[in-house]
Amino acid sequence: MPSLGGLLKKRRTKDSQDLGKPDSQNHDGSGASMQPASHSPPQHSGTGTHENAASIDNVIHQEQQKQERVTKGKYSQEDFELQRTLGTGSFGRVHLVQSNHNHRFYAMKVLKKAQVVKMKQIEHTNDERRMLNRVRHPFLVTLWGTWQDSRNLYMVMDFVEGGELFSLLRKSQRFPNPVAKFYAAEVTLALEYLHAHQIIYRDLKPENLLLDRHGHLKITDFGFAKDVPDITWTLCGTPDYLAPEVVSSKGYNKSVDWWSLGILIFEMLCGFTPFWDSGSPVKIYENILRGKIKYPPYLHTDAVDLLSQLITSDLTKRLGNLHGGPSDVKNHAWFAEVTWDRLARKDIDAPYIPPIRGGQGDASQYDKYPEETEHYGQEGEDPYGHLFPDF
Repeated sequence: MPSLGGLLKKRRTKDSQDLGKPDSQNHDGSGASMQPASHSPPQHSGTGTHENAASIDNVIHQEQQKQERVTKGKYSQEDFELQRTLGTGSFGRVHLVQSNHNHRFYAMKVLKKAQVVKMKQIEHTNDERRMLNRVRHPFLVTLWGTWQDSRNLYMVMDFVEGGELFSLLRKSQRFPNPVAKFYAAEVTLALEYLHAHQIIYRDLKPENLLLDRHGHLKITDFGFAKDVPDITWTLCGTPDYLAPEVVSSKGYNKSVDWWSLGILIFEMLCGFTPFWDSGSPVKIYENILRGKIKYPPYLHTDAVDLLSQLITSDLTKRLGNLHGGPSDVKNHAWFAEVTWDRLARKDIDAPYIPPIRGGQGDASQYDKYPEETEHYGQEGEDPYGHLFPDF
């Protein structure tokens, strides 16, 4: 297979917000330019045996009840000890921090309010906080608390130790069919949960998928997530992953996340995205609207069939957007051996376990960055505080 890995080493950029988020109850974290340092390739699949459980909603509900969030309300800088920077972005950075109370490690995202306002990301930033506060799921980032000072916004989330799936994929070039299936299945359950809560994610890609200490996924970066009960028109996301209805400025709904799932599966199986073209967003958009895809001969026929029904501009044929909803995706032949209820309980071994020391603040899977020199928690004039009432 001609690898495009070398050409894709540079991180793809969004049309809008650029800073990534941390995540997980196993403690992990990530960001727009956060790349895990080293990985070994996946070994084998862990997708389990056949059983498309109809009780999946009950399983997720039970998981939510077991993990009911307990927070102390508002936090402050004095509650945490800064350890090191995990990643940087357009609006600030993400730090590894340790709680001065329970001594556990978390990821603290710091956004510079002046930059957020300058880049017109006020709505997205407030949406992110709102959406994260609403969700609770095994494969989604957990937000524990927020606050603000005169200059910055602060969000404390779980530190997701294993780093980004993006880096693992680039090192592996492409995943074997069973490995891609494992990760795609966990993403499918997360999207099913979000859509049941009327939330569109809108930024699915390997950079926003983190690995916890046991190798399970956590979706992070909710900067483009939005509560959409019907349709929305905002152009946002990553060029390679945008659905044609977004590119053509048409109103869209949850269907865009299922298109992005198709692109994600294609990239995991092939090592490159189907509409990639010299890294030019304009050419990528043209290819998306043209809609022609060349499927490599090494792809399994079931995978090609699923991809052709996800990466289709015809919304009356796109899986996930039909009468059966997410069940149509889960019941597809490519996912035939997935035991969905076991997967929701994380009762299936992941194909790759990150080489980290769990629970000890091990940030070895993240690159090192120059540390922030600004002293957090400063008082003074705050011209933007009223724009972020929920922090």
